Amino acid sequence: MAIDMSAAKLYPSIIENLNAAVLLLDGALKVTYLNPAAEMLLALSARQARGLTLSDLLPEARAYLEALRRALANQHPFTERGLSLRLGNQESVVVDSSVTPLSNQKLLVELSRVDQHLRITREETRLAQYQANRAVLKGLAHEINNPLGGLRGAAQLLERELASDSLKEYTQVIIGEADRLQNLLQRMLAPDSPPQWRLINIHEVLERVRSLVLAETQQGVEVQRDYDPSLPELLADPEQLIQALLNIARNAVQALGGKGAIRLGTRIARQCNIGHKRHRLVARITLADNGPGIPAQIMDSIFYPMVSGRGGGAGLGLSIAQTLVNQHDGLIECASRPGDTVFTVLLPLQT
Repeated sequence: MAIDMSAAKLYPSIIENLNAAVLLLDGALKVTYLNPAAEMLLALSARQARGLTLSDLLPEARAYLEALRRALANQHPFTERGLSLRLGNQESVVVDSSVTPLSNQKLLVELSRVDQHLRITREETRLAQYQANRAVLKGLAHEINNPLGGLRGAAQLLERELASDSLKEYTQVIIGEADRLQNLLQRMLAPDSPPQWRLINIHEVLERVRSLVLAETQQGVEVQRDYDPSLPELLADPEQLIQALLNIARNAVQALGGKGAIRLGTRIARQCNIGHKRHRLVARITLADNGPGIPAQIMDSIFYPMVSGRGGGAGLGLSIAQTLVNQHDGLIECASRPGDTVFTVLLPLQT
């Protein structure tokens, strides 16, 4: 049977654009190839993964690795559904795995995330809820702001008519509280200004955030780096991104209570969904801490205004951060458990 050479030339391109993670392993289970989806799943580049064994990438998957060795020895393919794996970065994923021996020295592994669809649906729902919630708050703040202005003006007029300084103390309380509430409303509505777009190096932004955090915190807090130097420049507003990332980092500092570590990281994600839109390349920025974690009862609403896990907190930092990142067509995700809270900022890259 004749082989269509034009079709054959498309095969590498097809593999590169598959949603399933594809890995080619040698007889020692060393990685010799992985496609962009596998890079995204394992959170490292093909260059970084090449030469590593699968046990380096999946350190806790002993039973699965043993099954791969048996498949290689017996030359028998197998499929495993609903396989739970903990990656080297400690992220847990659920995948369907198809394993095909190509020879006694080559093994083809396909991993398809079955939790990916649920994650995308959850993102879309949260994003829609957040935007609807913000629209309601914006309208409510507008309705409150107008009478507050009138209240403040009336208190000023009343103060001019009072002869007693002791009575003026009461009007000063009214004026001060009106100013405080107006400032709070402005922070709830901010930011409304559009991004000032330019090409930036995201690592310069993160270094600025790191220097600010170190300047504000005690010596007991360590700020670590784990950057991918291959990350290309990003079209963004650096000031807005600094503010968004700084809000997240300050929350981490408060959660640590003066002792612990914050980790700043960057990676490239390929064929990644942000909400309902798919992007070929995405900058994946992580801010993690080893604090006590976020209370489960507020986990689904931490990006809403006025939601805080800290006594006395206004609960506006994460809401503003999400708004700033949304203006860059991005999204902030969060996963938390005691000892490991990870905020992930996803920003599309221009291609």
